[in-house]
Amino acid sequence: MDLRSLIDLANYSDGVLYALALLQLLALAVILDRAWYLRRTILGGARLVSDIAGHARLGHADLVSLRRRAHRLPEAAVLDVLLDDAASHGREALDDRMEEAILLTAPRLDRRLWLLDTVITLAPLLGLFGTILGMFRAFSVLATPGQAPTAVTGGVANALVTTAAGIFVAMVGLLGYNGLTNAARLVLHQMETLRTLLLNRVNLGRGIAERAAIAAE
Repeated sequence: MDLRSLIDLANYSDGVLYALALLQLLALAVILDRAWYLRRTILGGARLVSDIAGHARLGHADLVSLRRRAHRLPEAAVLDVLLDDAASHGREALDDRMEEAILLTAPRLDRRLWLLDTVITLAPLLGLFGTILGMFRAFSVLATPGQAPTAVTGGVANALVTTAAGIFVAMVGLLGYNGLTNAARLVLHQMETLRTLLLNRVNLGRGIAERAAIAAE
């Protein structure tokens, strides 16, 4: 099928194929953008988790070094809480603050995935709509004097192309959406793992003792 045939099919669909092509470009742009971001985030988070797991204890200098390495990773929010509040909160309160940081960071992970969800739902419906329009055009041939009934079959075949295109766009979007959603869940799991590792390796006794001394005064 050459370019001219594709243009004829797009024109026959009353522009629906053009709309589906735009949806496909949108879906691919979102998939590539979020896949690049989440892949870098997963790899960076995995290195942080592995490094922390190799330490029996973590001091302030270790936390500063980890924060510098985290840079713009989502895990940086958890480390910020620990650096700011470790000396003024007990384990339970600090755990709640770190969980809060994770919840506030979570929306960054699935940003723009709602666009993929919309494409997955809209593309098949748009393809079906284009097929219905094509069917109207195909069967209108029978109302034209001198036209053979067999001319309808070619029009029906062209009309069904939009349905096939809509399903294809939805399948690509669904594969991307499921993959990105799974990647976002993995990042959240890494952040939860990081929180537990940090709480188990940071000595909070000093902060508790300091608060007790201040209260005694």
